Amino acid sequence: MSLVDKTILLTGGTGSFGQKFTEVVLREYNPRVVRVFSRGELLQQQMNQKFANDERLRFFIGDVRDRERVSRAMNGVDFVVHAAALKQIPTCEYNPIEAVKTNIGGAVNLIDIAIDNGVEKVIAISTDKAVHPVNLYGATKLVAEKLFVQANVYTGGRKTRFSCVRYGNVVGSRGSVVPLFLEQKNKGVVTITDERMTRFWITLEQGVNFVIKCLGMMQGGEIFVPKLPSMRITDLADVIAPEAQRSIVGIRPGEKLHEILISDEELRHSREFDDYFVVEPEFPFWEMNNLAGRTVPESFRYSSDASNWWLTGEELKRMVEEL
Repeated sequence: MSLVDKTILLTGGTGSFGQKFTEVVLREYNPRVVRVFSRGELLQQQMNQKFANDERLRFFIGDVRDRERVSRAMNGVDFVVHAAALKQIPTCEYNPIEAVKTNIGGAVNLIDIAIDNGVEKVIAISTDKAVHPVNLYGATKLVAEKLFVQANVYTGGRKTRFSCVRYGNVVGSRGSVVPLFLEQKNKGVVTITDERMTRFWITLEQGVNFVIKCLGMMQGGEIFVPKLPSMRITDLADVIAPEAQRSIVGIRPGEKLHEILISDEELRHSREFDDYFVVEPEFPFWEMNNLAGRTVPESFRYSSDASNWWLTGEELKRMVEEL
């Protein structure tokens, strides 16, 4: 699928993912327009300056909760990439209703308006935290996934199709552990919640390229999950701050020891490909026309502690240096 000469609406467009997505798409695909939709005027101004006032960029101040504003922003759009969310776990726990309004209510608005506007494809960015959620953020993203998958039933004879992409921690994104460790390195002490902790790891560029790839493959209803390496939090600390002392602070509320990208129940209706998995919807509308894939073995677990692909210290060092 080509993004050349297409109009793309990017919600949450001033975030870490949104800025990298914009960079890659403008550089490699020459779209007609990328409409950056977000709430922060300062971030939009900074982003416009960063991209040297590129004439292919448009900036819309708005909130996905605002149905009228979303409708205006989506007029004439070919594709929607939905990255807007309240995602800081403590913030969502302390402001649960606000998280529901943005992450769930915003998803409903996107779905309804995309259908009404005849958008061709909508792909939503999800998270490993939607699998067996233990915090409100994960629970809202689980609901959002269900909404986007089931939205394909409501399109009727219209062309709009909806899918999701689900992946793990993004190296260097806002709120990630890498900036925290880099800051703590200068103080001589890094805080580690639990020395057993493991995480899946993906770079921003890898995440963006995977989303673009999935936009081309999607038929509607899939949850695409990339194959990712795991890393130990202690290995990351060794790479970033080898001489710093460690302070074990305990797992925070709503935090997991290990991450899961596909639940055991989902594996029964998933297909494996060379570098990704597809979780198929369990609804009659789904027809596997082009994506053959392989059946996932019953013994398989897609958990960060059960990985057969671990990042080495040298690989972690290169990823951190690239930031």
